Amino acid sequence: MDIFENLSASSRVEPGELDPYSRTVQEVARKLEPAVIALGVPGGRGGGSGVILGLDEGAATAVTNSHVVQGLWQRGGTGTIAVIQSGGGTARAEVLGFDQLSDLAVIRFSPEEEPAVAELGEAGNLVVGQLVVAIGSPFGFQSTVTAGVVSALGRTLMGQDRRLVENVIQTDAAVNPGNSGGPLADADGRVVGINTAVFGGAQGLGFAIPVSSSFRRVVFSLVTEGRVRRAYLGVMVQSQPGREPSGPGGGARVESVAPNSPAERAGLRPGDVIVGFKQQPVRSTDDLLSLLDGSVIGRDVQIRVLRRGKETPLSIRPQEYPEE
Repeated sequence: MDIFENLSASSRVEPGELDPYSRTVQEVARKLEPAVIALGVPGGRGGGSGVILGLDEGAATAVTNSHVVQGLWQRGGTGTIAVIQSGGGTARAEVLGFDQLSDLAVIRFSPEEEPAVAELGEAGNLVVGQLVVAIGSPFGFQSTVTAGVVSALGRTLMGQDRRLVENVIQTDAAVNPGNSGGPLADADGRVVGINTAVFGGAQGLGFAIPVSSSFRRVVFSLVTEGRVRRAYLGVMVQSQPGREPSGPGGGARVESVAPNSPAERAGLRPGDVIVGFKQQPVRSTDDLLSLLDGSVIGRDVQIRVLRRGKETPLSIRPQEYPEE
């Protein structure tokens, strides 16, 4: 075959059937993309992404990152955030609230066109190696779809404001500046994470905030109160899986204890594994975070820790998490 025959033959090639992997990614994109928005400043380029999680009486409520909202405020100077829907419609958004510790923010806007609402999943069901799909607006290129796998779970990430964001999902799905605030979805198109960061200079290294009980509590508080009140113990923890795969087990392992903190005063030590808090079992970091709400601030709470294989009861009085 000479080059002219090859050029001619290529014009007559019929489209083939997609392989199962490609069909899955295509279906996720088809389902989720109408619920993904680009965020920017009026008259300027985009600066992030978001995903619509609710529609009520013509107003759409979306989740994005706290650092995206704060960055757009600084860039715009007017405090106004512009929304661009997947179909091209534009609107001005109101910020209902943001939470630096979880790097989550909630906005509300009146869409020009009725948007889709993304279905939430549960990040606790994810396993390493599972297919995930990210959608967002990297470098202003709206509705960009990338796919990869869950690379690791339960990571701790240093946020842009130097705060630690705990229990994040690591993925090799391509995530670039502008993807922040967009959804990370499972193969059924359910949102299991909110993309939050990528390491500069690294490839195949992106992170997402998991959709979990803590996520749901934060979003609920931001919608209803505009802020999140959470209790502060003064520990850095990592999830420790149970020794028996079929049993409950597990807990939140203490990695470090802050000086002059409630945890230090209570006698917590690095290496302790928190397995109970306020008469509730703790099997993971997320279990513990979900229990650290405003109701326990300033109150004596009983906790149970495993120390050198022996369960030890302690009493701790959480304080309100400092704003700065």
